[in-house]
Amino acid sequence: MEILLAFLIGGLYAAGFYLVLGRSIGKLIVGLVLLGQAANLLIFTAGGLTRAHPPIVPEGALEAQPPFADPIPQALILTAIVIGFGVLAFALVLVDRTFQRVGTYDTDDMTSTDA
Repeated sequence: MEILLAFLIGGLYAAGFYLVLGRSIGKLIVGLVLLGQAANLLIFTAGGLTRAHPPIVPEGALEAQPPFADPIPQALILTAIVIGFGVLAFALVLVDRTFQRVGTYDTDDMTSTDA
């Protein structure tokens, strides 16, 4: 399973970098989203892929009984998804405002900061 996820993460990173290097702002945003999702999958894979029990300490015990799932990567990914959604919403509004001001989505045609 780790091998399959490694290829998927590599493919997402490659597609993300390819789209970021393009001329269109729309492709730039999609590329940034792909890079963010690749990073989330990388953190998830690095946290370990085990089918385990939740890390709940039973009554009378001092610690959780292994094997248990590590909650830290899951919490990091959940936070990254929420922050990524906020950044995506901001970027879409920024692109819309840029198009209204400049009149193009092509980054090469955006030569002036004065309008």
